[in-house]
Amino acid sequence: MRFQSLRLARCALVVALCVVSSLFSRYAQGVVPFSVLPFVVVLSGWLLRPQEAFWSLSAYVLLGLLGLPVFASPPFGGPTYLFKPTFGFLLGFILGAFLISALKDKKFFRRSILGVIFLSELGMLIIYLPGLFYLWLAFSLFMGRPIGFNQVLQIGFYPFLGFDVVKAFLAGMLFWKTKDRIAA
Repeated sequence: MRFQSLRLARCALVVALCVVSSLFSRYAQGVVPFSVLPFVVVLSGWLLRPQEAFWSLSAYVLLGLLGLPVFASPPFGGPTYLFKPTFGFLLGFILGAFLISALKDKKFFRRSILGVIFLSELGMLIIYLPGLFYLWLAFSLFMGRPIGFNQVLQIGFYPFLGFDVVKAFLAGMLFWKTKDRIAA
């Protein structure tokens, strides 16, 4: 019973960290807000088991879709968030955390600092894939303003790339420094 409680507590902690980190970006301008959330997502991939990472980030997204104000930009929650251009990044958070968690036990990734950094950056890239695709889809279908690939990159990739590379690096380094003290 204690084992299940510990797993549930870790998942709840990740959901709480996601909510708190989204509060820091509430005052952001632009279509895609700057956020600490990608750091939390990458770190959760390192700290949780694959199914825990998947369900924790899924629970965060579900709480927002049910109407709790947990997302970074208005309306901060509710089913209408499905039509926001940034919803794909939320899906990317689920995939990114799951991918990192699923691959972290491979020898290359866990035994070397370069492997940890590489997998952290790969997880960050995975966040962008559904995020950018959904951004394009939302502008083209939901908003009726078709945009090209370069415009998608200008809105949702270029302004964030440097910061997100640093966030992934810091999350990987935090895991590397504490990996011997934690059991995931």
